[in-house]
Amino acid sequence: MKHWIHWLPGLDTFRQYKAAHLPHDIFAGLVLATMLAPAGIAYAEASGLPGVYGLYATITPLLAYALFGPSRILVLGPDSALAAIILGVVVPLSGGDPLRAVTLAGMMALVSGAVFILAGIAGLGFVTELLSKPIRYGYMNGIALTVLISQLPKLFGFSIESEGPLRSLWAIGSAVVEGRTNWVALAIGLGTLATILLLQKYKRLPNILIAVVGATAAVGVLDLGDRYAVQLLGPLPEGLPGFAVPWIGYSDLVPVLIGGCATALVAFADTSVLSRTYAARLGTHVDPNQELVGLGAANLVAGFFQGFPISSSGSRTPVAEAAGARTQLTGVVGALAIAFLLLAAPNLLQHLPNAALAAVVIAAAIGLIEITDLKRIYRIQQWEFWLSIVCFGGVAVLGVIPGIGLAIAIAIAEFLWDGWRPHSAVLGRAHGVKGYHDITRYPDARRIPGLVLFRWDAPLFFANAEFFKERALDAVAKSPTPVRWLVVAAEPVTSVDVTAGDTVAELDEALHAEGIELCFAELKDPVKDKLKRFGLYAQLGEKYFFPTIGAAVSSYLEINSDVEWEDWEDRQSEGR
Repeated sequence: MKHWIHWLPGLDTFRQYKAAHLPHDIFAGLVLATMLAPAGIAYAEASGLPGVYGLYATITPLLAYALFGPSRILVLGPDSALAAIILGVVVPLSGGDPLRAVTLAGMMALVSGAVFILAGIAGLGFVTELLSKPIRYGYMNGIALTVLISQLPKLFGFSIESEGPLRSLWAIGSAVVEGRTNWVALAIGLGTLATILLLQKYKRLPNILIAVVGATAAVGVLDLGDRYAVQLLGPLPEGLPGFAVPWIGYSDLVPVLIGGCATALVAFADTSVLSRTYAARLGTHVDPNQELVGLGAANLVAGFFQGFPISSSGSRTPVAEAAGARTQLTGVVGALAIAFLLLAAPNLLQHLPNAALAAVVIAAAIGLIEITDLKRIYRIQQWEFWLSIVCFGGVAVLGVIPGIGLAIAIAIAEFLWDGWRPHSAVLGRAHGVKGYHDITRYPDARRIPGLVLFRWDAPLFFANAEFFKERALDAVAKSPTPVRWLVVAAEPVTSVDVTAGDTVAELDEALHAEGIELCFAELKDPVKDKLKRFGLYAQLGEKYFFPTIGAAVSSYLEINSDVEWEDWEDRQSEGR
């Protein structure tokens, strides 16, 4: 029983729910609903489906994620990043039949959901751990800029057709120069944005709701929609989604399977980064495997309730956060509000101007931008700062999904570089300091004649094995005295693969040809077990594996009694 409860984090959230959170979650859910409706309709149409199905793909996934999702405030629903994939599958196969298109999209959601759940159960959520803080900052700053740019056409009161942030900026600039700006819409949008930002410092005031209600009232009372062609949300479609199994033919199976897997890949990349980033911002922990299960459950219910593949939202999540969301009850309230609008009040938001909605999203995007901590990172480690800037540029220039790919590629490259060319050091004995230390940090450190203490600060694997051999031989070549022993201080070595094992064997043979013994000190038992399987333990000899560097030094001095060496601690103990 407890095993299954683990997969339902929403139950724990609601069992431990604090009454003080209720007003915040209800208010944030109502504010969120003003974004969910237009976004759902827009992304459904962009996916080649009737607009109402975007609302269906909003309601049920939010309810499912509230039960299965681990993130406190992540908002799920139709997403622009998935629209092109869905469109590319349903349009050629549906033949212009909207109901057939809905069925195909529903099956894509089921495929996507199944992929997510299997990945979560298999524990593949560890991929999110590849993204360091600077990379996450770069990604989120890029998302903020991309979201902000996407809302500028609505703010200026016109529409554009372009792909990518840079092309969008060019198209927006061209439209402004051509005089296509609707100045009334722009005034509404800027007024809404100014109201939100000015009221932010008053934490008790619902700044977003005040701004949106004010803009809607002004448009309705002054009839600005008809008089000045201000684009409005308009009446919502009526009706709630019903349960339906999206049966498709065998001829459609392959493209739907491919499309469902593709949407799962894109949604996972986007959601994993967003979830991890918000967990860090809120100081909470999110299980990435549970995140996959929650996303999978949301897609499954979307597929069974006339929806289509969904993902997390980089624009609606910050709106929920800015509105004061505390838990996933915000999403539940938002979903119920959309359901209420469809049933009882489809005309309630008909006078809501698109420019005001754009202002809400822009304000939320501004709140995503991280500058302060990046300044700190620049002061303490500049290369990580520039890594963040590259990720930011990737998202801003290439778009969100290619930007995520670039961020992950950079993260992997960063990890491999640290392991490929790690730090190593020759150790010596510094007067008055216990232990053996890097002679570059302690220039006055004394070296024991004929003994090279060489520390390798990384696991040994195929990518750095030759480098390890080169550095070890270089340490021997630069010894001020003829070398008898090379002792590898191996405490940082947490793993050895077959390639590295063979390279160690080659190093031992090269050293033996020069009359030098290869030894290891402080080697961890699991790594030592691997060396035994590789035959290295027998090749080097058990007596040349030491528990500590001190033990290796003592053994060396005992065997090589002709070496003249007096330790400062020995002199101190003798009172000299």
